[in-house]
Amino acid sequence: MGHKNSKVKNGDQPDEVTKPKKHKAEKTDSLNILKKEEEINSRLKKKFYEEELANLQLELVKLQEWIKFKGLRAVVLFEGRDAAGKGGTIKRITETLNPRVVRVVALGVPTEKEKSQWYFQRYVAHLPAAGEMVLFDRSWYNRAGVERVMGFCTETEYWDFLRSCPNFENMLIRSGIILIKYWFSVSDKEQERRFKQRIDDPTRRWKISPMDVESRSKWVDYSKAKDDMFAYTDTKQSPWFVVEADDKRRARLNCISHLLGQIKYKDVPREKIKLPPLDKEKSYVRPPMSEQTFVPNKF
Repeated sequence: MGHKNSKVKNGDQPDEVTKPKKHKAEKTDSLNILKKEEEINSRLKKKFYEEELANLQLELVKLQEWIKFKGLRAVVLFEGRDAAGKGGTIKRITETLNPRVVRVVALGVPTEKEKSQWYFQRYVAHLPAAGEMVLFDRSWYNRAGVERVMGFCTETEYWDFLRSCPNFENMLIRSGIILIKYWFSVSDKEQERRFKQRIDDPTRRWKISPMDVESRSKWVDYSKAKDDMFAYTDTKQSPWFVVEADDKRRARLNCISHLLGQIKYKDVPREKIKLPPLDKEKSYVRPPMSEQTFVPNKF
């Protein structure tokens, strides 16, 4: 009997051990689900976002008119990790603005000639004239980021940049240019999610390059490079403004709202526009429509 009872006890024991493990796994899964739901719920709702964006874009038009009216010169830099949301924010800023007043500069890889020039030279060529605002989608800070991490510049060039950059920016500010610098901060998990989204979406696949993919394996190197860059260039005269960008909608609204607060502006007085009547007195005969080539009405 004793042997039979001990056999039952031995048989029951594994079940008692495995049940807590199963319960623990279920609890972990539940926590992960709740965390994901909480993260989704914390993101800005679309309706609220669109309403606020429309209000901010109206203010951006006023800012644009003020810059033109007063002959101001403004430069706004957008920096951050790949897929941090810089391009999306720039797009929402310029969506309702005049490209002759507010223009975007996104320079590609420097040519051999440009490589032989003073480093800041090719950026200086795109600085604003009176009545203009220029948005740099990546800027001279390429040297402190991708060039540093990927080995596209020498150690001498890199340290020369860090020492020269504050002086260069002070020169711009003393000349009357309004300089505003934004760093878009994104977590590694959110960046990975956005990369996967781009890979799976044919309309977004062009946004991810081999350089972007390689940057994933150098996350820590980019973090160190950013810290060094801030240590040298986050100055009182030209500070960095960090935008938390895991929530794209919230990041866009926060950035645009902050930008509007950096330049004091007022409504520009303007005359009322009155359309003149059509002059139908002059004789005019339209050529036959059969002589023109029209786009087919497919829709």
